[in-house]
Amino acid sequence: MGEFTTTIGHRLDQAYKNLQEARSAGDDYLADTFAAEIEDLRRLATDNGVSL
Repeated sequence: MGEFTTTIGHRLDQAYKNLQEARSAGDDYLADTFAAEIEDLRRLATDNGVSL
């Protein structure tokens, strides 16, 4: 489970960075896309017992 946890953490970090960049650029659609990705990753982590 270590690699799974690491991958989820890395993908979340990247998604949060991308979300911030999209918001800074004023791209609401892209920001919504990254927000949805974050929600999906957080749900996936929770469903698999990964503590965030």
